[in-house]
Amino acid sequence: MGGVENSEPPLKRVKVPSGDLKNLVDEASHIVPISSSLGDSMARPPCSQGVEETVGMKGVIKKQEFVKIITRALYSLGYVRTGALLEEESGIPLHSTAVALLLDQVRGEKWEESLVTLHKIGLSDEIMVKRASFLLLEQKFFDLLKEENLMAALDTLRNEIVPLSVDVGRVRELASCIICPSQCMALRISSQDGTDANSRSRFKEKLEKLLPAAVMIPERRLEHLVEQALDVQRDACVFHNTLDSEFSLYVDHQCGRNQIPSHTLQILQAHKDEVWFLQFSHNGKYLASASKDHITVVWEVKESDLVLLKHTLTGHQNPVLTITWSPDDSQLLTCGVEEVVRRWDVNTGECLHVYEKAGVGLISCGWFPDGKGIVCGMKDKSICLWDLDGRELECWKGQRTLNISDMAITDDGKRIISICRENAILLLDREAKFERLIEEEQVITSFSLSEDNKFLLVNLMNQELHLWSIEGDIKVVAHYRGHRRTRFLIRSCFGGFEQAFIASGSEDSQVYIWHRDTGKLLLTLPGHSGAVNCVSWNPMDPRMLASASDDRTIRIWGLDGLKCKGHYSNGNGIT
Repeated sequence: MGGVENSEPPLKRVKVPSGDLKNLVDEASHIVPISSSLGDSMARPPCSQGVEETVGMKGVIKKQEFVKIITRALYSLGYVRTGALLEEESGIPLHSTAVALLLDQVRGEKWEESLVTLHKIGLSDEIMVKRASFLLLEQKFFDLLKEENLMAALDTLRNEIVPLSVDVGRVRELASCIICPSQCMALRISSQDGTDANSRSRFKEKLEKLLPAAVMIPERRLEHLVEQALDVQRDACVFHNTLDSEFSLYVDHQCGRNQIPSHTLQILQAHKDEVWFLQFSHNGKYLASASKDHITVVWEVKESDLVLLKHTLTGHQNPVLTITWSPDDSQLLTCGVEEVVRRWDVNTGECLHVYEKAGVGLISCGWFPDGKGIVCGMKDKSICLWDLDGRELECWKGQRTLNISDMAITDDGKRIISICRENAILLLDREAKFERLIEEEQVITSFSLSEDNKFLLVNLMNQELHLWSIEGDIKVVAHYRGHRRTRFLIRSCFGGFEQAFIASGSEDSQVYIWHRDTGKLLLTLPGHSGAVNCVSWNPMDPRMLASASDDRTIRIWGLDGLKCKGHYSNGNGIT
């Protein structure tokens, strides 16, 4: 219900002495916040008449609760007649007589009567009763203001709402409505969200949340229980790699190994030497690969999952070590080994800018989240921030990075992450000017940042991967073992549905896949004839994985049973 408009004539406003309003707020000085915990308070349970009837094979589901939840779901879905029929046939009413009467009175805006009924429900918690009373009286107060009965509204506020000692801040806001009735509309909209129909619905939801579930079953309780059951099934499925939309209530959910990309769909052969790095774009529509042959190739992922060559990017004088996509995937950075960083237009393949620093080679690069700046690790172990035109904006000197270095920037742009020592990773907070370290006992070779920016996957010299939590207390939360690494730089990645898997290259020419939470090795994928240097999981397609190898090829992995799409050789097409 709305308040009085600003255009209301001044004569319609009742002047209340300022002293009265001050006393009104002072009387509420011991008010309890309405949002504080209700604890375990419940309505007084009915006297038991023996063992309660149950349903289900384990005998833990109480029949009365089960029927009530189904009835509630039917009403929520709009099946009013069916819900009423279930109440009648089962003899189990959704609400007690008192609660049903209360809801009817609320719908009819009979606030005085609803207050009387509220006290007849049998709530044992006095604070709970006060909070529910506050909600009812607040509605009465708003209705009186709408009727321009300001004296009655003031009386309700002073003699009914304030004595409840609930939510002093809200009482002050209500008091301001007496002075400026137009304020009432803003308060009521923020409280109840819009139209009269929405207001009543929101009010009913608030009342339901205040009252115990045994008195008033929460909205969509059945849906919540079913979703919980599906979550349990999904969490127990180590091979889970399907969208939630593919769940069915008809059978228990369980994915098989065939849901993990483990079958070679395509072999890409556009490079003339070892392929060192590859990465899918954020939107999953492109794949970029970097090679010892000084070339970067941009591949396009078609709707049929066919991967085709789009551009061959040349210009580096040294092998290309890393690639990073701009936030909107329209541009690409490539970094040559101790050379320069080049920025490319993905659509045209044109080199837009070359970033370099006299006498100092660049070894790593990354984008800032707004796409308006880049950050680079330097040969002299410093980190520099440039705008897109190459102007240096900031530079952090000292032991900030190593010659072989990954670099990452969190999505909020606040933290820069780089390998600063052989066994340490630097977490540099740009705003707080604060540095934290992740320290390992073994030499760190590479790392990968999770999509939610909360975890780092760290590759170690001793043929282990460590998963670090970097939120709050920095700690190792999982280990992964089995792959081979003795001489070369091997990279790993997060991937799959909700990044539930870890994939890694290996010097034994295989791709390794683990379950992220358990650390269990799930699959090894043979096929390459040389060391697998890097892997990348398509962020938009959990069933597509790419791997880059010393055998000069890139393999596209998909689900077992899908048709192999052949070789792509030197940009001349499928063979």
